[in-house]
Amino acid sequence: MQSLKVSYLALFVLLLSCSTYSESSVKSIDGNAGSRLFAESYAEFNEPWAMTFLPDGDLLVTEKSGSLILFNVNDRTKVSVGGIPKVAYGGQGGLGDIILHPRFSDNRWIYLSYAEQDASGKKGAVVVRAQFIHASDRPKLKNIEVIWRQEPKVPGNGHYSYRLAFSPDGRLFITSGDRQKQTPAQSWTQDLGKVIRINADGSVPSDNPFQNKGKLAKTFWSIGHRNLLGIAFDRQGQLWTHEMGPRHGDEFNLTLGGDNYGWPIVSWGDHYSGMPIPDHDTRPEFNAPELYWVPTVAPSGMIIYNGDMFPDWRDNAFIGGLRSKSLVRIRLDGQRAYEVERFAMGKRIREVAQGPGGSIWVLEDKKDGRLLRLTPHE
Repeated sequence: MQSLKVSYLALFVLLLSCSTYSESSVKSIDGNAGSRLFAESYAEFNEPWAMTFLPDGDLLVTEKSGSLILFNVNDRTKVSVGGIPKVAYGGQGGLGDIILHPRFSDNRWIYLSYAEQDASGKKGAVVVRAQFIHASDRPKLKNIEVIWRQEPKVPGNGHYSYRLAFSPDGRLFITSGDRQKQTPAQSWTQDLGKVIRINADGSVPSDNPFQNKGKLAKTFWSIGHRNLLGIAFDRQGQLWTHEMGPRHGDEFNLTLGGDNYGWPIVSWGDHYSGMPIPDHDTRPEFNAPELYWVPTVAPSGMIIYNGDMFPDWRDNAFIGGLRSKSLVRIRLDGQRAYEVERFAMGKRIREVAQGPGGSIWVLEDKKDGRLLRLTPHE
């Protein structure tokens, strides 16, 4: 009889745990404009930072401490990818973004960003390309090539930015943060606080906008940026980026070649000390953001949606919110942008991606950050 009671108790605990998992892994999320999403949890990762889908539907996920994970969304298995370069892990630095070459199916090139440290302890962002060998048991990277480095390396662990995106004409764009040094964002001899435009092999296009400001400046697309953690092209080929403001004043920018976005001379935010910064409208020579946030949303990750699952949301941008713990939907109208809806996610959202079939996927930040698949609420 005692054995039978124990069996019933074990069955009860098992059913309870299954029920709890079901409730926590699938839930509905309401937007403040009336939309409703289903959110299904697929896995947890250790400080995930970025993700990209492979043509076969598998997912590559970077973890900030230096791991690249191949995740099968069907059977929900994880495999570590070999051959990852050593990263300088700490603060905001580590293994960063990951994207595919536009012709990945032919050449197998992927692009990774990460933080590296020199012999003196100074750090900077680096971008490599490598060929991804998708063996079923031991996937790995080979033929790793460094194609870009932040110049110069500096002390500190913040504002690397190092988001990546390919333009429709195959140029590689890199966001290079100000590394919390502020004034280099206006310098022609440092590539901190800039958007960078290079070719897929690391060479410099001859039609970049700053041709008469020195050798390094020939890699610049735009200047005067702070900490850019989102980058995407719309269907018209226009580049959009977002960046964290200092104390509030996050920006969403149509990012034009040759323009200066004003940091640290102007901002809609203030310094953390409370010292004011002149507003954008005091210096019209600088490009002001199409959209800004006071109070902060702390934006991170971004897509411009073009799928079929949410047809009414085509050409809308979606950005993750760290401090705001939200997913923000932005309507793009030519060269204008409007926040139209915010979904309260309850966790810091680090990354956003569009998945097969047009679903939207997000990664929560920090330890045990969940991978969530968002689909329409029927």
